[in-house]
Amino acid sequence: MSFLTQLNSGRALALDGAMGTELERRGVDMSLPLWSARALIVAPETVRQAHQDYLAAGADLLTTNTFRTHRRTLTRAGLGQRTRELTQLAVQLARDAIAQSGRAWRPYLAGSMSPLEDCYSPSLVPSDDDLRAEHLEIAQDLAGAGCDLLLVETMNTIREAVIATEAAQSTGLPVCVSFVVGPNGRPPDTCPASAERCKGQVSTPVSAAEPIRLLSGESITAAALALRELKPAAIMVNCVPLACSEPAVEELRAAWPGAIGLYANIDRTDDAPPAVYAQHARRWIERGARIVGGCCGTSPAHIAAVRAQVDEETRR
Repeated sequence: MSFLTQLNSGRALALDGAMGTELERRGVDMSLPLWSARALIVAPETVRQAHQDYLAAGADLLTTNTFRTHRRTLTRAGLGQRTRELTQLAVQLARDAIAQSGRAWRPYLAGSMSPLEDCYSPSLVPSDDDLRAEHLEIAQDLAGAGCDLLLVETMNTIREAVIATEAAQSTGLPVCVSFVVGPNGRPPDTCPASAERCKGQVSTPVSAAEPIRLLSGESITAAALALRELKPAAIMVNCVPLACSEPAVEELRAAWPGAIGLYANIDRTDDAPPAVYAQHARRWIERGARIVGGCCGTSPAHIAAVRAQVDEETRR
């Protein structure tokens, strides 16, 4: 069954969880600028094993470890010439994990396309020309390596999201688009200034009066409207604090008639063990989410708990 057919079948899909923080938990050096891309060079088997563990947990959608294989990032580390090689390796590691999973039906592989600069710094978004060229390069590399769909994720501005989506759609693959949001567009309070690690949690309560916005200050509704003519397979929010997750999915549901999804982050200090996280996922599904998973801080145990909620909702 194709990804689009499965997405439109009425059954929610379980997305995998964090890769960067999971690799860090497994002892991989995650220093900047390479962050998760470093694991492709120094610990590829750890990447493959993380994919396998998410598949064993029940993920229907596996995400490639390509959040930082853009030429821009690799050039900063003197590795710009290895852009395609490392992107292809990331896809192959995920494909190997799927082939070895023994699942009754083959999970789908989503090629991750992230912001070219810091995911929590909308002021750093490059020019339109740079966005078109660089997103097109990684989109073509991901498609050529064998992804089933492309996931334009953690977008902090409408401008970059639209251009990245156009680049992704030029490959002919289905495209899902996801935005990082916060209360009034604030990033999590505990995130460092260079927030590529993307793993914080709002440390103060979120007021019900505060709108949940993209980090650019743009609204979720405006983002959905900007993508309407492009007709992505799904629009989602990710790397969102749990405290903001339900208002975010409610606004997205109201703004977008198609498939929606959500995958939230959790901080190490946050009280969100798998069972608690899965209760949030249940509420996202009840509000119409068709893709649910985990972002930074989540683990295979969180996805196993999400899988149980997906199965329970399917049986109802």
